[in-house]
Amino acid sequence: MRKLFFVFISISLLNVYSCDDGDIITVELDFGDTFKACGESDLVLYKTKEDPSESLSIFISNYTLASILKVGDDNTFSTNKSATLFYRTYSDATLPNDLFCSDIPPNVNITLDESSSCTAEINTVLVEDDNDNVLALLEDINGNGDLEDDDTDDDGLPNYIDMDDDGDNILTKDENPDPNGDGVFDDAQDTDGDSIPDYLDADDDGDGVDTRDEENDSQDKNPANDITNSEVGADYLNPDVATTVVATAYREHTIIQTYTVSLIANGVSLSFLSQEALDFGTLSDSVLSSSRKVTPTF
Repeated sequence: MRKLFFVFISISLLNVYSCDDGDIITVELDFGDTFKACGESDLVLYKTKEDPSESLSIFISNYTLASILKVGDDNTFSTNKSATLFYRTYSDATLPNDLFCSDIPPNVNITLDESSSCTAEINTVLVEDDNDNVLALLEDINGNGDLEDDDTDDDGLPNYIDMDDDGDNILTKDENPDPNGDGVFDDAQDTDGDSIPDYLDADDDGDGVDTRDEENDSQDKNPANDITNSEVGADYLNPDVATTVVATAYREHTIIQTYTVSLIANGVSLSFLSQEALDFGTLSDSVLSSSRKVTPTF
């Protein structure tokens, strides 16, 4: 069961202080809600801004981005790592894209460079989905708030990560669960009129032969391309065709994975800022979107 709560707080602080030589320096922390990551053996988490040009980064030695994505059985991961936070300002109007983690450091003019030891509190949440055009919350068939115990076809994959909810080897998204796209499934396709929508019906045309067993031309785990009467369409939607070729396997499933990584820097102490918990935001990176493939046991 998943209950996820996220709070996004932008870092926006304005401090004015004077150096020993009498110069007045204005420090403005006004970064966005996301940060980036780089590094192979050491991890750098950073964000930059311009006008004025500033960077805020956190360095964690002997740690990698891959480690952050190793979630447990509950699809979450949390850790606290000793780290160093750096705040820098630059006289450059535009900062290079490779400001951090480049083999050859870019040529920039740093006008202020401060650091503070801190504890990096990292929290990762993985959300998986079957991308079948049915919202996960609507795949809670028994309505108990737990998505894990709704498995219409008993193939071991809960409906919310099952591309073929009824196990008939016709993908859910191809069985018209929501023809008008309004998010209400009262118009879901129901070929045989038995009040069970096709995407949850093992025998779509009600001819007594399971849809997955109506592969009369080619046994390729796709009943949609087996057509006896082209005027009617696929045999699995034609109640007048009940030829049975017993299926022996399910189709391969692709499960979409989306990671959310949030970071809080605890115990930050700079000359112009002392903060017990500094919300660093959430990670923005292409590795946060991936997929895995599963073929259920028949």
